[in-house]
Amino acid sequence: QVQLVESGGGLVQPGGSLRLSCEASGFTFSMYTMNWYRQPPGKERELVARITTFRGSGSTNYADSVKGRFTISRDNAKNTVYLQMNSLEPEDTAVYYCNAVGRILGRDYDYWGQGTQVTVSS
Repeated sequence: QVQLVESGGGLVQPGGSLRLSCEASGFTFSMYTMNWYRQPPGKERELVARITTFRGSGSTNYADSVKGRFTISRDNAKNTVYLQMNSLEPEDTAVYYCNAVGRILGRDYDYWGQGTQVTVSS
C-alpha cells in the first residue's frame, strides 16, 4: 500500500523556521521525483520545490517566491523527503503536500500525501 505521510507543520511566527518531512512507503522511493506543493486558503495548489532522482543527479528547483528561503532534500535510505523552510512569511501559510511522480516500465505513477498545515502568524 502506497503511503506518503507528512509531518512537521504547525504555527510559527514570521521570520521563524519549520522543517517538513514526508515519509514514503509502498513504492521504490529512490526512483521517484519528489515534490512539495502548497495550497493557500482560497487559492490554487502550487509547486513549491522539486528534487529529482539520482538519474537526474538529485537536482532541485524552487518557486521564485521561496528561492533562498526553502531547501528541499531527500534521504533515500530513509525513504524521506524534507522541506526546510526559513524566514517564513505570512504568505507561506498553506496546506503543504508531498507528491511523488515516476515513470516505471513505461507507466506513469503519481502519489499524494494528506497534507500538513503551516500557519505563519504573530
